[in-house]
Amino acid sequence: MIPSIWVQHELWGVMKGMRKADIRISGMHCATCAVTIEDAVGSLGRGTTAKVNFGTDIARIEFDPDLVSLREIEEVIKGAGYDVIHDEVIIRVGGMMCATCVETIEKALSSLPGVIHARVNLATEKAYVTYNPSVTSIEVMKGEIENAGYQYLGVAEELSLEAEEQARERDLSDKLRRFSIGFAVSIPLFLLMFIPLPVGMHTLAWFMLVVSTPVFIYVAYPIFRAALTALRNRTLTMDVMYAMGTGVAYGASVLGTLGIVLTHDFMFYDTAIMLASFLILGRYLEARAKGRTSEAIRKLVGLRPRTALVLRDGNETEIAIEDVAAGDLVIVKPGGKIPVDGEVTDRESYVDESMITGEPLPVLKSKGAKVVGGTLNTNSIFTFRAEKVGKDTVLSQIITLVEEAQATKPPVERIADVAVSYFIPIVLIIAISAFFLWYLILDSTLLFALTALISVLVVACPCALGLATPTAVTVGVGRGAELGILIRNGEALEVADRITTVVFDKTGTLTKGKPAVTDLLPVGIDERTLLSLAASIEKNATHPLAEAVVRKAEELHVPVESSTEFTTFAGKGVAARVLGEEVLVGNRVIFSERNIVIPPELDQQIIRLEETGRTAVLVAVGGNTAGVIAIADTIKETTPNAIHDLMEMALPVAMITGDNRRTAEAVARQVGISRVIAEVLPKDKEREVKSLQAAGAVVAFVGDGINDAPALARADVGIAIGSGTDVAIESGDIVLIKDDLLDAVAAIQLSRKVMSRIKQNIFWAFAYNALLIPLAAGILYPFTGYTFSPVLAAFAMAASSVTVVSLSLLLKRYIPPAKKGRI
Repeated sequence: MIPSIWVQHELWGVMKGMRKADIRISGMHCATCAVTIEDAVGSLGRGTTAKVNFGTDIARIEFDPDLVSLREIEEVIKGAGYDVIHDEVIIRVGGMMCATCVETIEKALSSLPGVIHARVNLATEKAYVTYNPSVTSIEVMKGEIENAGYQYLGVAEELSLEAEEQARERDLSDKLRRFSIGFAVSIPLFLLMFIPLPVGMHTLAWFMLVVSTPVFIYVAYPIFRAALTALRNRTLTMDVMYAMGTGVAYGASVLGTLGIVLTHDFMFYDTAIMLASFLILGRYLEARAKGRTSEAIRKLVGLRPRTALVLRDGNETEIAIEDVAAGDLVIVKPGGKIPVDGEVTDRESYVDESMITGEPLPVLKSKGAKVVGGTLNTNSIFTFRAEKVGKDTVLSQIITLVEEAQATKPPVERIADVAVSYFIPIVLIIAISAFFLWYLILDSTLLFALTALISVLVVACPCALGLATPTAVTVGVGRGAELGILIRNGEALEVADRITTVVFDKTGTLTKGKPAVTDLLPVGIDERTLLSLAASIEKNATHPLAEAVVRKAEELHVPVESSTEFTTFAGKGVAARVLGEEVLVGNRVIFSERNIVIPPELDQQIIRLEETGRTAVLVAVGGNTAGVIAIADTIKETTPNAIHDLMEMALPVAMITGDNRRTAEAVARQVGISRVIAEVLPKDKEREVKSLQAAGAVVAFVGDGINDAPALARADVGIAIGSGTDVAIESGDIVLIKDDLLDAVAAIQLSRKVMSRIKQNIFWAFAYNALLIPLAAGILYPFTGYTFSPVLAAFAMAASSVTVVSLSLLLKRYIPPAKKGRI
């Protein structure tokens, strides 16, 4: 295992171009580790040195950032067998409009020394930055974001929900004012061109110049400001194109008014203002729609109560939730929200956990029961001891997982990223080519050529491409959280859409995981003695079958003796000495290995039990068969329906289990599974998944997330079944909060729906540009005499982004077929 390095960097200063930083290292085992790191860093040369103190685990690095980057230093440390863990921050960014804005901010942040990686999500308006605090700081990042022409809205954890809403409302109000004033002036100016007036064109032109200039500056200011910032950063963005389009329209109007080169025929004042107004209107609608994509997160955050009532020195004290500490006794009154996770210590009440699990009925919580922060106490007062607070609570983990998942880019987004990188240069070439083609080659009027130029610049829209994937992922992941389906990343969504085989673990997944003893078949001893011997050994084991044997002994008040020399045989059984005798409890495999003979009559009884789906636990004493204990596990109520739904989706289903084949096939028949992989040791489940993948299958493995961790990790998509609020968030690619297999089906259906919507969005974004750009360039004019006016182009541009976001928002109402009638 690679030792980890926890990095605690401290800036020591800059002297003669050299910079010093402290790196705290963990994982050094001896002084030679320190020498290894010093030699590795020193091998970079160019004045780079490292002094590693093994006693304090600190490496002091001195380097010239103009010659060697900290990233290079970290790479050689990794090459020496260590790893580097950096600080991370999530920054909220305002003013982003399209995919090129994302690229601009990512480039600006990545250019900062010490920034290792910067990823920006347009839909959530957040920048996820991995950085080295010894070289850069959040304040420096703030300045870089603002220098790039965007708004720094604070660190995500520091910005309250109210502050975020206020910032969004201010931005929306500003956009609303700008386009309202723009339309209020441009529409009358447009009508003036068609109304007979008692004044000459010269006077009208000057009137329009005076009226339109301040309005144009006010409405178009955000576009030109962003364009100038982009040009200063040597970046081509959509704002540059829009500024060119509106600027050409306004500039031509001014030249026509002044009679310089152009005539009064070139009166685009109304067009210039209307173009800018439509652009701002599009951004207003887009911002409103984008704000709705993160509603799921805001709902989850809204579940957090702000205060808690705790017992301090025997008195009830109301404190801020941030001040609750593990071990505090917390009082929850009827109708109050539970502030943190913990365990009930006094009284009982019914708690509504639907906001976390989706389970509609309140759950009784009595002494010893676990409670979760954010859930609602319904009918009585109770006290609980706080166990998990702050970021460790289930609710906080869910929020973090959903936020991180929304920020990830599924591989399909790379199509849009590549397209956007080439988009603007290609559009500029098309726009300029259209102008020269019409004016110089096809001998059209300058007015027509300018109209084509402006229309192409305004109609082109990579924004729809940039929004196609992140908005769908954001809404889809949020919808999953509302349904009790936690999706860890965008890649899981994409892979889940391509699943060809679903493999289920049996115990605890298809079945309830609480097996019970059904038959006792002793040989040469009575039933109580057989049960006593088996329970005396099984009390040391943790397998569900062992627990069933012990429970049965307790129910029948059978004595459980102490045992010695306890030994386990993975996947086969256990052995120990009980009352001086060697006792073996296990399956046929261990009996065969030990050459223990099973009497023929007993063997026939075992076969009959296994054919009915029961597991036979064999017991031997002193090397001779002493009997059989039959154990059965109950099939979950929703299992047959889940398997049926998957079959209806044309997904082959397999079951994997350590049980013998007869028992496994009996269970499989009950639930409708035809393919059975039986007698598999726990450590070999991963190998079976790998063999399915080698045969070309894209495998989803559904397990409990505890015993099946290797198989979940090996599968293309690991789906971990939870158990209500006691869920292991990190256990799979997709985590189901409820212990319900229909949610596994719903997760696949949701993934297919999200990916389908992403593909639709990308198709329409490509189709929009592929159709309207040639139309704006005038391709139909020679055949139909039709031209695409700049105003109509601006309206179409605004509609394209809003359409894509709106299509993504439809996912908010999506109910997977497997969940219909159940929510």
